[in-house]
Amino acid sequence: MPDRLNAALDELERGLAAHPEQDPDVTALARAAATSEHHLRRMFSALAGMPLGEYVRRRRATLAGAAVLAGDEPLLGIAVRFGYGSAEGFGRAFRAVHGVTPGEARRTGAALRAQQRLSFRVVVEGSAVMEYRIVEPGPFRLVGRRARVPLVHEGMNPAIVAFLRGLPPQVREQVAGLADGEPAGPLNVSDGLGAERSEGTELDYWFAAARYGGPADAEAGLDSLDVPAGPWAVFAASGPFPAVVQELWRDVFTQWFPSNPWRSRPGPELLRSELSADGTTARAELWVPVEPA
Repeated sequence: MPDRLNAALDELERGLAAHPEQDPDVTALARAAATSEHHLRRMFSALAGMPLGEYVRRRRATLAGAAVLAGDEPLLGIAVRFGYGSAEGFGRAFRAVHGVTPGEARRTGAALRAQQRLSFRVVVEGSAVMEYRIVEPGPFRLVGRRARVPLVHEGMNPAIVAFLRGLPPQVREQVAGLADGEPAGPLNVSDGLGAERSEGTELDYWFAAARYGGPADAEAGLDSLDVPAGPWAVFAASGPFPAVVQELWRDVFTQWFPSNPWRSRPGPELLRSELSADGTTARAELWVPVEPA
C-alpha cells in the first residue's frame, strides 16, 4: 500500500509542476494508487493527518512561495500561473498559509512555511492484534433520530452529547426495541461525511437501530435510511471511553487496511458500544463498509 500511495503522490507532483493552476485529477491519482477515489482520500487523511485537498493547497502555496522569493516574476504573473483570478485572491490564500502577503515576503525576505513532499513507508509494528470479521448481511434500514454535527477527532463531541441528552426516554426505548438483526442494539451512526474527514466537517449522526423487517407503524415519528447489501468489516476493542472508539477508527485505516486485501466503500459507519456503569470504559464494535481491493 505505501508504494501505491507514493505512486499517487508522484503523479500529483508531476501535475503541480506542469499545471500549477489546476486541481489534481483525483481519479487519475486513485488509478496510480490502484484503488478507488473514496479509499484513496480516506487512507491519505488517516495516514497524513490532513485531507488530500489540504495537502494540495499547502504544496501549491509552497511552490508559489518559492516563486515569490525568487523575485524574477511579477506577483500578478505568479498569481495567474497558480490559478488565482486576482492579486487579492492570491494574497489572501498566500497569507493563510505563510502568515504574510506575497508583497511583504518579497520586500522583507520573510521566512515562509514550506509543506515538504510526503512519502509513505512501512513501519513494522504489528504487536497489537486487531479483532475483526467480515460479514455480508442483506439490505436493512437504519431507523432512529439524526442530527447534523461537526466532526471531532479527539475527546467528547459536545454536539453529539447535547443531541443524545435531548432525546426523550420514550424515543430511546422505541429505537432500542426496533433492532431485529446484526448489528444488534442501538447504534451510533456516522453518515454523509466526505472521505477526507477533516476536523469540523459536518456529518449526519444517528441514534438508530438496524431493521430488516417488522411493522412500519413501530417506526412512527422516526427517520430512516435504506442501506444496501454489501460486505462489512467488523472490529472490536475495549478500553477507556471515548478514546477506545476514536483509536479504533484510526487503527482500522492506518493499520488494518494497509495490511489486508480490502478497501473502504461509501456508506454509513456503525458503532455499537457498551459502557461501564461509571461511563469510563467501553467495549466497542465498529462496522465499516468495505469491498475487495
